Amino acid sequence: MTEDDVIPFPEIHPNPPGSGSGSSEGTGPSASVQGSTSSLQKLLAAYQKPQDSDKDAGNKPSDHYKNRLRPWRYAIRSAILPIIRWETPYVAALQRKVRTPALDLYFAMSANLGTHTFYAITLPTTFWYGIPDYSRGLVFVLAFGVYVTGAIKDLLCLPRPLSPPLHRLTMSGSAALEYGFPSTHTAHAVGVGVLLFERLKYNYDLGAVSSMTYWILLSLLSLYVFSIAFGRVYCGMHGFLDVICGGAIGGSLALFRIAYGQAIDAWCFEPSIMRPLLVTALVLLLVRIHPEPADDCPCFDDAVAFMGVLAGERFGQWYYSRIVPGGVIAFDYAKGGMVYSLLRAAIGIVAIAIWRPTMKRVLHAILPPLLRAIEKAGLSMPRKSFIPASQYSKVPSHIEDATFVEPYQLNTLFSGLSKAHRSDSVGPQSTADVYESLDYQEYQKRKANLSHRKPPKSNEKPDEKADEKINEKTVPVDVSIAHVKAPRVRYDVEVVTKLIVYAGIAILGTCVSGMVFVYLDI
Repeated sequence: MTEDDVIPFPEIHPNPPGSGSGSSEGTGPSASVQGSTSSLQKLLAAYQKPQDSDKDAGNKPSDHYKNRLRPWRYAIRSAILPIIRWETPYVAALQRKVRTPALDLYFAMSANLGTHTFYAITLPTTFWYGIPDYSRGLVFVLAFGVYVTGAIKDLLCLPRPLSPPLHRLTMSGSAALEYGFPSTHTAHAVGVGVLLFERLKYNYDLGAVSSMTYWILLSLLSLYVFSIAFGRVYCGMHGFLDVICGGAIGGSLALFRIAYGQAIDAWCFEPSIMRPLLVTALVLLLVRIHPEPADDCPCFDDAVAFMGVLAGERFGQWYYSRIVPGGVIAFDYAKGGMVYSLLRAAIGIVAIAIWRPTMKRVLHAILPPLLRAIEKAGLSMPRKSFIPASQYSKVPSHIEDATFVEPYQLNTLFSGLSKAHRSDSVGPQSTADVYESLDYQEYQKRKANLSHRKPPKSNEKPDEKADEKINEKTVPVDVSIAHVKAPRVRYDVEVVTKLIVYAGIAILGTCVSGMVFVYLDI
């Protein structure tokens, strides 16, 4: 990424008393709002692509989402947005009260246990060690968790809680670019937690787990779910509503899988090849109907990747079940001990590490001509944030993947673990943040004007006082983080590439690896 890819965020200063021509018209709360709003508007002007002159009216912050969303989408967004704004000062108050350097480090690091990268790395290993039912459940919950939460995010375009007053603690560059509602991290954590609890309870009821072990594991599981869910609030990445709804989605998906998972698997693994083909068709349909966001958001990329994983897992397990009844990759620790166990992991991880970058380069070279032919036939799948193949001749060799850490980024990732305090940021980090800051400051301006006309009330409600806290934090203070990352250019070939590459990773993990393990007798 070059310096041109980062737009500096202008510092926001209040207009000092007595500045300007000396007239009282430029002082007071509304003037402070105007000063900070002007700075944000300058950033937005630099951030956006040039607009057609006949669409200038739609460039006003208050009209941005109204003019880019269908009326029913905007109506739902308008109904939920006040809740997010109402709870923000309470989240900020909680953050101010409980934050410590140790907790900052803990919650920033534990958030990595709920990322797409973590699950993409750990998912294949669950198939390699003989727990297929749980592994399939994980794929279902994570794939649909990413898709459902990402679709809702792009459908409603609801911002994260405002910063300032919140501080955002994150080790993920792409997470801050997403919308806020609902929380995908929490959906993952709760969904995985419910699946693990069901498995733990099942083994406890069978007597395979002692009472002490049961309670220890249950405590660790509860700590994991709490750390991810509460950590999203602590880190200022989500509000209470985001977390509650994300948890409800993840829990519902897990309960659905527990109730109907075996029946779904039995249907998918019937001998007819039509079963995996129908699953693939469903995946393509879901990718096609994924909502188009008002801003450039990486949610679609993650949804495509995990839909690819789902299609690949279904096909890989279907094919392997033709070779081994049930499609189970057998594992016997007593046979090879720790050495064979580690050897399985090493072989599988190396295969995936080679497959992913190799296929990306190959597909980026051979797919654009095919996509151009499809585009000429009128069968393309246009998305406004992706450049169609007819408008470019070559794809850059290094394109960052928001879903998976690139090999050359590992050094940065590990160095970041020792410098977690540097991930503390204040101020807008995406276009959605910028628009929310502008829109909220316009609201503050209207409220400040009204406050001069009405006498103060002695019986203020807690949310009114809290709202003043936002006013104090958003207008008078300087913005301490001075960079907003501009979205990179994205190409339509990336969509198809993601589907194929991640489907291939799933096939490697659920089928090819099993055949290799049998051949090597490990």
